[in-house]
Amino acid sequence: MSPDVIGWVASAILLATLIKQIHKQAQDEDAEGVSRWLFLGQSAASIGFIVYSWLVDNWVFITTNSLILLTALIGQWVMWRKRGRKPA
Repeated sequence: MSPDVIGWVASAILLATLIKQIHKQAQDEDAEGVSRWLFLGQSAASIGFIVYSWLVDNWVFITTNSLILLTALIGQWVMWRKRGRKPA
């Protein structure tokens, strides 16, 4: 499988997630709702981009996408805390 396929799939996941979030915020009266799909999709896309970047040996994107993944995990944790749930 070509590494580019992984990059395009990760891009598609990220775009789908962002579109879903925009749709959710547009439907929300005060646009304050945050979908858990944002964090799940961002995490899946970041993992895909990390794998893709590793396969093409691009340390800038490996580092960048690892940090983006970290922000998604922190965002998910903050959302769980605010909703009174503990992460699984």
